[in-house]
Amino acid sequence: MWSIIEAAGWPIWPLIIASVVALALIIERFWSLRSSVVAPPGLVDKVLVEYRERGATPELLRATAQRGPLGRILAAGLANVKAPRPVMREAIEEVGRVVTHDLERFLTTLGTIAAMAPLLGLLGTVIGMIEIFGSQSAAASNPIALAHGISVALYNTAMGLIVAIPSMIFYRYFRGKVDALIIEMEQQAIKLVDFAHDDRK
Repeated sequence: MWSIIEAAGWPIWPLIIASVVALALIIERFWSLRSSVVAPPGLVDKVLVEYRERGATPELLRATAQRGPLGRILAAGLANVKAPRPVMREAIEEVGRVVTHDLERFLTTLGTIAAMAPLLGLLGTVIGMIEIFGSQSAAASNPIALAHGISVALYNTAMGLIVAIPSMIFYRYFRGKVDALIIEMEQQAIKLVDFAHDDRK
């Protein structure tokens, strides 16, 4: 592995750093965007049962808000359960915007790495080509410098693609995952609003 890094030259280091950051973000997003954490199945039904039994007590609001992003949205609805329907929906939407922002955290960084990695690979390719041309002279060519220039160009091109392709795949996967979770939370929140205003009691 170290021999490959030496052969690729210094332009490979930004790509290595980008790959480490991308891997860390992918693992973190996989862990944070689990459905069981963001929108646990049956949470709204459990909250409604507790609401029927005790009402919108501070203890219920606090316990609901601690049940993940969907819990925070439901807690905002419960806090305004006696308010008119538009007020309740507005309170839910305000918290929903904050929750959506949290779910999309780090995705911009991952998308930036996906777009930037091929350009870093191209930079390494250009530097390798410069070394190739520098190995040529009127008298003779330097085969060692020529081989090193080719190594720099090819390794950096390959590394740029190796980093960019998985980063783009997971970026698009997580974008779709966030969109699906947002729709699921919207449906659960609407269920709470309808219940509070006698539409589904």
